[in-house]
Amino acid sequence: MAKEPDLSDTSARPDADAQIAGMLFAVVLVDSETRVAEANHAAENLLGASLRRMAGRNLLDIIGPVDERVEAQLALAESALVARDIAIRAGEANLRVNLTVSPLAAAPGWRVVTFSQVGHEEGTSEDEGASAIGAPSILAHEIKNPLAAIRGAAQLAARKLPDLDKKLARMITDEVDRIARLIDRMQELGAKSSDDVAPCNPHEAIRAAIATVRAAGGENVEICEEFDPSLPPALANREALEQVLINLISNARDAAGETPKGEVTVRTRFASGLAFSAIRFGRAVRLPIEITVSDNGKGVDPALRDHVFEPFVTSKKSGQGLGLALVRKLVRDMNGSVSHERDTRADLTHFRVHLPLARLPKE
Repeated sequence: MAKEPDLSDTSARPDADAQIAGMLFAVVLVDSETRVAEANHAAENLLGASLRRMAGRNLLDIIGPVDERVEAQLALAESALVARDIAIRAGEANLRVNLTVSPLAAAPGWRVVTFSQVGHEEGTSEDEGASAIGAPSILAHEIKNPLAAIRGAAQLAARKLPDLDKKLARMITDEVDRIARLIDRMQELGAKSSDDVAPCNPHEAIRAAIATVRAAGGENVEICEEFDPSLPPALANREALEQVLINLISNARDAAGETPKGEVTVRTRFASGLAFSAIRFGRAVRLPIEITVSDNGKGVDPALRDHVFEPFVTSKKSGQGLGLALVRKLVRDMNGSVSHERDTRADLTHFRVHLPLARLPKE
């Protein structure tokens, strides 16, 4: 058994540097001129730059432009600030974060700035999410019963109608089937149970998903793989992960198909450090396994970008708006995180899935 730590022995406690380095959110120390003096590893990962590159630079030059109210508060050396869901620039990425600024009373002019990334899938609490999708799930059962009756009546009518009118009966049955499929997907969103997770090779799931998407067509879009060969296994459900990737890659292919040289890229990497985390069951879960699906399509309508994972939100003419909502649910069930961002400089859209690392038994 592991020896219990002696809490009375202050010499054994981690010092302030170790505590800050171990934090799951980004921490940056700035002086009275808002110049970066220190940053923990999570900040380096989140902001896409090492401390060596950030040191001495104005924080606003690294994350800006930001909301003018936030910028005004940052300019005041003694001002505290709490700002939720603001847009910042992090390297080549656009992120939405919660930001705090805490002046240090013992060191006038110095402030600690923290960032925690707002994943779009975390926009609602568990209870709110269950409420939002639970009501349609309850209604689904009551709706499907009369639908079955309508479909049966249409089939009976088709047998007695003249050939010219049979087309109308088939249209009724086709529409009933379409609505039934929509309700089935709503029920999937409302399901509270989740499948078991186990060590999973992400690359196997990605290749299976790509094969499925390619079989469905879209030959004018190139699907590329950029894998980290040393990527360790993720803790995931293989079937659920494959479904997530099919949905994301299919959406990316459809978006890229509207451009002359459509291209979809699926990348994997190990996101070292503690930059990505999600709170589950009252504890932090590290999410170092990163899968990114990128496309060079025109991107999601800016008005919808903050709502892409919500049910019935879609920019597709024939879309139902449930694909990404299902992606969010499946990823959450695996204790993971999924987010969306638009890289305006490179004209690329990225969907990033972060998953926990599988702890393999020692041989």
